[in-house]
Amino acid sequence: MKQPDGIENVLFKKKPNIYIVQTDGYANFSKLKSAPYNFDNDIFESFLRENGFKLYNNFRSNYVSTLSSNSSLFAMKHHYYGNSLHGNELRNTREIIAGDNPVLSIIKKNNYKSFLLLERPYLLVNRPKLHYDYCNIKFSEISYLARGFEIEKSVVQELNVAINKNKNTSNFFFISIMRPSHVSVLEEQSMGIKKEREFYLSELEKANKTLKEVITIIKEKDKNSLIVIMADHGGYVGLKYSMQSRTKQTDEALINSIYTSALAIRWPNDVPYFDAKLKTPVNLFRILFSYLSEDKAYLNYLQDDKSYAIIKNNAPIGVYEYINDKGEIVFNKYNAE
Repeated sequence: MKQPDGIENVLFKKKPNIYIVQTDGYANFSKLKSAPYNFDNDIFESFLRENGFKLYNNFRSNYVSTLSSNSSLFAMKHHYYGNSLHGNELRNTREIIAGDNPVLSIIKKNNYKSFLLLERPYLLVNRPKLHYDYCNIKFSEISYLARGFEIEKSVVQELNVAINKNKNTSNFFFISIMRPSHVSVLEEQSMGIKKEREFYLSELEKANKTLKEVITIIKEKDKNSLIVIMADHGGYVGLKYSMQSRTKQTDEALINSIYTSALAIRWPNDVPYFDAKLKTPVNLFRILFSYLSEDKAYLNYLQDDKSYAIIKNNAPIGVYEYINDKGEIVFNKYNAE
């Protein structure tokens, strides 16, 4: 996670409250309109625009899962799964996401209080050493055998309380909404391509409802805030089950379905001219911190906007680049230097 420049000592000239609202598996607005999603989301998209959000079409994830995507997000670096093929995830991802990472280090150095608001304890199940000042779920509430989906809390209620109690500080919120998620993980769980799509879209409607409630609360109580709505990966719609991502895919629509991710931002004042560089999560915070510090020098060290996956079937086992820096479908084996 070592940074190539001095960004960990960046000083913000603008200090709005920052809300990162992550929706699990929410496909990008531009991709929802076409196959395999074929969904009309115009009412919710209009709601976002009416509330000052800019929607970023064709934004996509760098990695295929919540843990692999978010560990890269908070490290502001690619990890390439550690170039390890023994499991399906990078090791110690929860320690990176919820623990000591460059993003939280920067937030703390700029005297922000940090809040981790979770619907479910998925990011906490192996009890990482938390570097957030507050988390709405305590370890005492989580079984040692939990997978992270056993309890559910209302982030809307938690957010309302947190904003009311912390009006005199600069605040950073990471809010995790576990919908719409994605198609079933395993083949034996799958309802089939058609029914998996239908269930995903019903969950997307529920995610829209929660997002509207969250946005309404923030707008009413914190008018000049920076709000980012961003998904961690796509919904995998069109696949029968999500572990098919470990099998080499050749259908461009299906590959895009894995990675396509929603991004909408409500900038507190002006929209930075360099927001066109927002293409994948790995560079999100470096771009936000460049905006807040009014220092574009930090943009000189953006990571490649490439998307990766571990492939185990229909190709030699390895870590592969699936989408290149230009957004083109490729299939290049990653080799560590």
